[in-house]
Amino acid sequence: MAEISRIEWTFASWNPVTGCSRISPGCEHCYAELMTRRLHAMGQEKYRNGFIVTTHERTLNIPGSWIKPRIIFVNSMGDLFHEEVPVEFIKKTFSVMNKVDRHTYQILTKRSGRLAELDSELHWNPHIWAGVSVENPDYLYRIDHLRKSGAHIKFISFEPLLDEISDVDLTGIDWVIVGGESGPHARPVRKDWIIRLRDICLDRDIPFFFKQWGGSNRKASGRMLDGRIWENMPDPSKQMRLGFSTD
Repeated sequence: MAEISRIEWTFASWNPVTGCSRISPGCEHCYAELMTRRLHAMGQEKYRNGFIVTTHERTLNIPGSWIKPRIIFVNSMGDLFHEEVPVEFIKKTFSVMNKVDRHTYQILTKRSGRLAELDSELHWNPHIWAGVSVENPDYLYRIDHLRKSGAHIKFISFEPLLDEISDVDLTGIDWVIVGGESGPHARPVRKDWIIRLRDICLDRDIPFFFKQWGGSNRKASGRMLDGRIWENMPDPSKQMRLGFSTD
């Protein structure tokens, strides 16, 4: 199943892989794990294995069924570079993305080491973006792995931002997303942490996207930062998110 996404920086989700496992502090309150439990309890066939890593061959044809271009978050319910995802399935997923090149694909991973390991075996056309999640300074090494990849558009998601990141090398990075954690057990984010990252992006002319303050009620907390919404993206043509067709 693929669907229109509620995530502000994308349009649709496509999940050829579901399930994951915790790898760092940012995973502690994983929204995908919580949602998977609900879908499993509802008896949805795709989530029959719960949050165990599962590949879904039948979903590989979904991007081809979408006629009009859209921005697609690949594996919002898992991690394409999880160590339990077979290399051949990763290559099949890339084959689909390269063949159906009218869409823009956003791949986000915490497993930057495997991304780096497999990079030479993957074909990165410009419409396939690669990103890594970094929640605190202990995981800045993921950016180094990303920087060495063959992806033409490289992005970082500092979400959930759990600590101050005062010094970060953004050389070769094309886009930065920042957001606080949401949900009933959300850990707090400080404004000065966000401002620091925003100012680094402004200084280096890197598009900055502020996703949310988060908290127990993310809608109530909103997305305003210093009196405005920040939703810059690498390609100006992608900024009109609502302009993409849902057909």
